[in-house]
Amino acid sequence: MSFLIRVQLPDRPGTLGAVATALGEIGADILSVDVVERGPGLAIDDLVVELPSGRLPDVLITAAESVEGVEVDAVRPYAGVLNTHRELELVEDVAEEPARGLAVFTEGVPRIIRAGWAVVFAADGTGVHRLTASSAAPETRIENPPWFPLARATVLDGEDTWVPDTWRELGTELAATPLGKPDRVLLVGRPGGPMFRAAEVARLAHLAGIVSVVLPD
Repeated sequence: MSFLIRVQLPDRPGTLGAVATALGEIGADILSVDVVERGPGLAIDDLVVELPSGRLPDVLITAAESVEGVEVDAVRPYAGVLNTHRELELVEDVAEEPARGLAVFTEGVPRIIRAGWAVVFAADGTGVHRLTASSAAPETRIENPPWFPLARATVLDGEDTWVPDTWRELGTELAATPLGKPDRVLLVGRPGGPMFRAAEVARLAHLAGIVSVVLPD
């Protein structure tokens, strides 16, 4: 089974290699590595690893944190290895079918930023409603969220009162970005975490800004 493990590690040569060695010793196979964020002396990396059947994911935490200075932010099941640099391909897909562009974009976003689901909301005379949603998006409806309309991309508080109970029970991390205009908003959810980092939100906003140019009004 594959898992996504997010680690904080000292940004010094050899640390990631030491983590890879520690994971290899418990039989975990690293399938991909994505740099999420870099800061002074610190790196945040996402590792997709395959664990032999019968092994509990807790062993991933123990192995990774056996390396000095390494902390595990989150571990969650992950359905396959995904290419995290598919922005251009997604934009091209939207441009090829602008009439279906919004649906194509919403379905593709979670695969790029490693979220569980995505939903696009818009407003009309009766309030806020869904325009489209990815296949894994929950059916739960939200009404008049306090952050709508949205001026800029941001991380949302997953424990706020507007958040449906089922989302909170799953520990869903949330981020949102305007999609060309403040009253058309892309909301993405990551059940069970990890939290959205500033670099991920900036990447989401950049992608939404590019795609909104080719989307019909």
